[in-house]
Amino acid sequence: MSDAASPPHEQAGLTFLAEFLEIALRHRPENVEALAELGHVYTRLGRLAEGLAVDRRLVLLIPENPTVHYNLACSLALCGERERALDELERAIGLGYADPAFLIEDGDLESLRADPRFDALVKRLRAEKES
Repeated sequence: MSDAASPPHEQAGLTFLAEFLEIALRHRPENVEALAELGHVYTRLGRLAEGLAVDRRLVLLIPENPTVHYNLACSLALCGERERALDELERAIGLGYADPAFLIEDGDLESLRADPRFDALVKRLRAEKES
């Protein structure tokens, strides 16, 4: 969830971190850990389109990773692309994402909660966890 309303010193720290990660990635563009952190920082800064672009890039770099699909779903939801967000959540679950409690509590997914597909995904995760 975006921290754009956080105190100015926190915003300054996040801005510094984003700039640092951008420079680091210019030197080592294959560093997926730095790229993932940059996406998170962009989102916290309220730079949602940039965070979404990073998450899309990560999915291309490590397509079998359930966490990057989950993060892409979060970015899509924050950007108002609910259907695509739900599609990515389904992919994340299909690849092994298995935390229904976090899914329910994640503020980035707030816009999806009223959708019957979201409810079905939560039920599916709970059933898989119980079996």
